[in-house]
Amino acid sequence: MSRFIRLAAGLAITVSFGFQGYAQITGGQHAFEYLRMSNSPHVSALGGYVPASPDKDVTFTLQNPALLNPGYHNQLALNYNLYYAGIGIANLQYAYHVAPLNTDFGFGVQYYNYGSFQNTDVQGNNLGDIRAADYSINLSASRRYLERWRYGATLKWAQSILGDRSAMAVLADVGVVYEDTANLWTIGVVAKNMGVMLKKYNPETQSEPMPFDLQIGVSKQLRNLPLRLFIVGHHLYEWNVRYNNPADKVNNSLLPTADDTATNKKYIADKLFRHLNFGVELILGKRITVSAAYNHIRRSELGAQDAKGLAGFSFGAGVNLNKLQVHYARSYMTSAGAYNELGLSFQLNKFFAIGKKTEAWGWDKTY
Repeated sequence: MSRFIRLAAGLAITVSFGFQGYAQITGGQHAFEYLRMSNSPHVSALGGYVPASPDKDVTFTLQNPALLNPGYHNQLALNYNLYYAGIGIANLQYAYHVAPLNTDFGFGVQYYNYGSFQNTDVQGNNLGDIRAADYSINLSASRRYLERWRYGATLKWAQSILGDRSAMAVLADVGVVYEDTANLWTIGVVAKNMGVMLKKYNPETQSEPMPFDLQIGVSKQLRNLPLRLFIVGHHLYEWNVRYNNPADKVNNSLLPTADDTATNKKYIADKLFRHLNFGVELILGKRITVSAAYNHIRRSELGAQDAKGLAGFSFGAGVNLNKLQVHYARSYMTSAGAYNELGLSFQLNKFFAIGKKTEAWGWDKTY
């Protein structure tokens, strides 16, 4: 455990110095922001951050490549997100354990379809329709180190097409996981979306920064209760990620007051909790899980000031049918309402027993 803490602290300090220019996380300041989004309903139900979990869910590979393990072998996940404004989001993730190399490999695709839009000139003349879409392809690899450690990396190729403008980038995630099965602890640290743009939207401008993140997560399953608790620290490379919105300040006096100056308040508790995500999972036998989470930064930035409602909360459920897992999530990103996600995970070796010719590949094996 102490070795993991030293490693996590060292990675956090190193990355913090290397990415000081990426300090602010306000929307619109980075390219390829879609790479921050959840890639499955199971992830969404836990608040959008899962760097540490003992669950056998192949979609967690994109959250932390070190979570990729032999338990994901031959698992294929297909997920669809009914996002706001009719935006369609599809995700695919697959994993395979190669026993001769003692290595786990993963492959995934993310696709975001924003639909078509009317293209007009400055006079308002219709020039036809244009489309907008983002997608990425990821390749992952993970290996065990000693008894309780795993380390892994993911390489991503990402492309964004917004009408007549497009951009491309290459990025990488690097992660480490420590798992104590005796005491039911899992701890993970991951540095995400480190990369460079290969093609800019506008060749005449500087490259936009990537949506980098540094996360440390802990999951603990209670020994005498069917509960698993999650806490995740995200955007750990910068202490102050609070956005001071001038529209939130209300002053009915003709004279300025001390509250008009944002620097007069330190907001220490708010700054701390904007880095934290809390989740809980109720495990009902071997078949059913019910999840819920609270994301404070979402509630603070996307909830209406006078009517936050359930903004920042997310809920979900999963059913394990042996050959098939079904996951559903409902996430309240804003006060305006929620969006729904549905995901299916197939255990391909249980659906398709190809035969003895595949024994060398390990197709029919379970871990």
